[in-house]
Amino acid sequence: MSRTSRLAAAVAVGAAALLALTSCAGGTDAAESDTVTAGKLTIATGEPAYEPWVLGDDPESGEGFEAAVAYAVADELGYAKDDVVWVRTTFDAAIAPGPKDFDLNLQQFSVSEDRAKAVDFSSPYYVTTQAVVAAGGTDAAKATSIADLKDAVIGVASGTTSLTVAEDVIAPTQKLQVFNNVDDTVAALKNGTIDALVTDLPGAYYVRDAQLDDGVIVGQLESEAGGDEFAIVLPKDSALTADVTKAVDTLRENGELDKLTEKWIADQGAPVLK
Repeated sequence: MSRTSRLAAAVAVGAAALLALTSCAGGTDAAESDTVTAGKLTIATGEPAYEPWVLGDDPESGEGFEAAVAYAVADELGYAKDDVVWVRTTFDAAIAPGPKDFDLNLQQFSVSEDRAKAVDFSSPYYVTTQAVVAAGGTDAAKATSIADLKDAVIGVASGTTSLTVAEDVIAPTQKLQVFNNVDDTVAALKNGTIDALVTDLPGAYYVRDAQLDDGVIVGQLESEAGGDEFAIVLPKDSALTADVTKAVDTLRENGELDKLTEKWIADQGAPVLK
């Protein structure tokens, strides 16, 4: 083989090797580009983020139900806690069409067909229950069981799951007071027209923390009546959606979601009433 031929062959081999290395590097970059920042998992929540979903508006602590779920999902995906980056978004911006600056978002998003046109959802990590709220210092606020609420005057919003659950689970001896909406029900609780109200648990936290000066969540009501399903929001057609759903399903099947629910919801001032 001539010197020229040997040189041409060497160049061809070198070019092939370089192409192979470039292809491998390109594969790595493609895999890492599944997230907003290569090697990191960017998770969003609200600003502020409320309890019991995030304690002290500090999701990095991992304390609070959704903060803990976020880190549990990250772990299932293979991300260490130090590889999780938190950002903040509004509720509406998170489910609006368009690019996102997050990989996952947890803000008590209920799944709906309309929202699914703009974003992806994981499988649900929490199904809402109904809860009883009373004004502090009242007999209803001191209740520790369903029986303690039997003689209370209970208020609910019209056309809600709360109405059905209050009738079926509490079955009060006093006529159930039905109002046009939750705000009207809260007003009735404030002026003493009713002793307690029933609403979904996320709403109960809002009523207690934002609408009442001395509100008390008496407890949750067990019922087969369907509640809203909260799921993780991802950008539309995210490459992570299937893996995040698998992670949530694993946490549900191995009992971890039940443990987190017990720790961060039931044990944080919302016991299940028997």
